[in-house]
Amino acid sequence: MTFAIIETGAKQYKVQVGDVIEIERLQGEFKEGDKIIFESVVLTDDGSKTEIGTPMVEGKKVEAKFIEEFKGDKIRIQKFKSKSNYSKVTGHRQKHFKVEITKI
Repeated sequence: MTFAIIETGAKQYKVQVGDVIEIERLQGEFKEGDKIIFESVVLTDDGSKTEIGTPMVEGKKVEAKFIEEFKGDKIRIQKFKSKSNYSKVTGHRQKHFKVEITKI
């Protein structure tokens, strides 16, 4: 069982070949089927040998295929001050990518 831990968008993901993951949007324009390369690999394991990076594993990369871009759920932010008739509600929807891991 080969897997890797990659870092993107200030988050870490454990991935294997064939996994479909949702990550935060990356800069640049991508079309369906484009290849994305993650070079910030924190750990790799091939079943017999584990490589741990300090902080990243040298010479390892993970390739993925871009599937789609979508917006996440809406997050509501509310500001409120009592006794002063002040309240404000705003919202935010983060953009995400759906990618399929093709090669470790």
